[in-house]
Amino acid sequence: MPVTLLVFGIYHGLMQVIYRAGVIHESSMAKIDYYQGLTLHGVINAVVLTTFFAVAFGHATIIYYLKKEPGKLMARISMWLMIIGTLMAAAAMFSGQASVLYTFYPPLMATPFFYLGAALLIVGSWFAFFGWIKTYREWRRENPGVKTPLAVLGTIINFTIWFACTLAVAYEVLVLLLPWSMGLVKTVNVPLARMLFWFFGHALVYFWLLPSYIMFYTMLPKIAGGKLYSDNAGRLALFIFLILSVPVGVHHQFSEPVFERSTKLFQSILTYGVALPSFITAFTIAASLEYAGRKRGAKGLFGWMAKLPYWDKNNFLFAYLICGLILFIFGGATGIVNASYSLNSIVHNTDWMPGHFHMTVAGPVFLAILGMSIYLLSKLSGKEIKYKSFVTIVPYLWLIGVLIFSTGLMWGGLLGEPRRTNLGMTYTNPDNSLYNPNWVPTTMLALVGGIIMTVSAVLYFLAFFATAFSKKSFEPHLDFPTAEVVHEEKELTILSNFRPWLVLMVVVILVAYIPALTDTFKFKGPGAPAYKTDNPMPVDLNNF
Repeated sequence: MPVTLLVFGIYHGLMQVIYRAGVIHESSMAKIDYYQGLTLHGVINAVVLTTFFAVAFGHATIIYYLKKEPGKLMARISMWLMIIGTLMAAAAMFSGQASVLYTFYPPLMATPFFYLGAALLIVGSWFAFFGWIKTYREWRRENPGVKTPLAVLGTIINFTIWFACTLAVAYEVLVLLLPWSMGLVKTVNVPLARMLFWFFGHALVYFWLLPSYIMFYTMLPKIAGGKLYSDNAGRLALFIFLILSVPVGVHHQFSEPVFERSTKLFQSILTYGVALPSFITAFTIAASLEYAGRKRGAKGLFGWMAKLPYWDKNNFLFAYLICGLILFIFGGATGIVNASYSLNSIVHNTDWMPGHFHMTVAGPVFLAILGMSIYLLSKLSGKEIKYKSFVTIVPYLWLIGVLIFSTGLMWGGLLGEPRRTNLGMTYTNPDNSLYNPNWVPTTMLALVGGIIMTVSAVLYFLAFFATAFSKKSFEPHLDFPTAEVVHEEKELTILSNFRPWLVLMVVVILVAYIPALTDTFKFKGPGAPAYKTDNPMPVDLNNF
């Protein structure tokens, strides 16, 4: 289901670059409005696909590494709540009643069905997590003193982050936005709603990313032909994410005057801290890959890089994970720019921002999802993967496309090119008085990258759906390539006990967000009426 919806997500991504490059000088195409398409692109790709994948992959890791299957009742409740919620939100977006973008920022208003659908999607994912916790506790009782598998540790940490951050967005949707969209209240506290979204919205980035990290640590060394350099390094990186993923959301709101400077300063410092697990991972995975390259006979300082299995069709997962890591280098570097309050004020409302997050979300996150989805489809259905050459080429084409696309966006952002804007109506339309020729090369570069990304996605869809509709050729089974460690390390109690990390997580969240929450009430203003994207005047709720 999510891969089917992804077809629409990719299509609307392509339409965005076509609009912005000035190829189309209209507000809509094929009866889909620009902002309607932008909402579909963001919600399908960044929320629906990632949530479904995280739940499916998490379920698979729990089963495979604990050798115990969670209760089917909780899994089925989870699945049906997520499906019903997604269909409700999709219907609202496709009908044009929820053109509120991925952030669904008030005072833009959607139909109540969109908010209910989003809530059901989130709550459905909770049921899966609760089922895993029960299974994990049973496994602990049955295996006293046995170290928790790294993949299971990562899955539980990831969904602990997810549960904590989605409590805020569930409150925003159910308490603030839903009554407002139903006309039960006339205005909404915009600063509070946006703060609650970013309490969820930045932690969401790590919810996307941690399944990739699990693959990097537990599978990539094995796929490369080597071993994991340090299991303890992986555990430490995951626990640091547990502490710092949630309490940094306000750095997305540095441009909003409602937050005092002290609040923004503390958030900026915490954001730099999130770079620590990424540096740990960069060193550990590079060391693991070097070990693999040297086992394959590499010589010299960097000779190991040439010995890795880049084009092995029977080992295609390597291509998806290594291309994701390459993109993540650029995504992480540009993210450090965004964490700086002074630099953020220059680039925040420009195309620099989508250039950055496409290198992260469309990099290691998206490529890991694509690679693991077709891998699991094959294993669990007992079907040989079709068009393996396409499957192997996809990540390299995608890598090239994203680098070109994001370069165009960030170059344009440094020239002041605005984001969230249909540039083809004005700034890249030679017939308009606002035409800016400086933004033509940058938007055209982004268009070239977007076309390459779309070609890559089409090749993937051909292989995925050809595999899905083919005949079974072997017995279905669940199997993951799992890396051994280079050497057994001393087990550290601090890296196997959740309790102190959970306590620290709560403390840091409270210290970070009590001042932010206070600011949203202290400077909330009179409250905002509802608006739609096509009209600068407030909405008449009687005719909405």
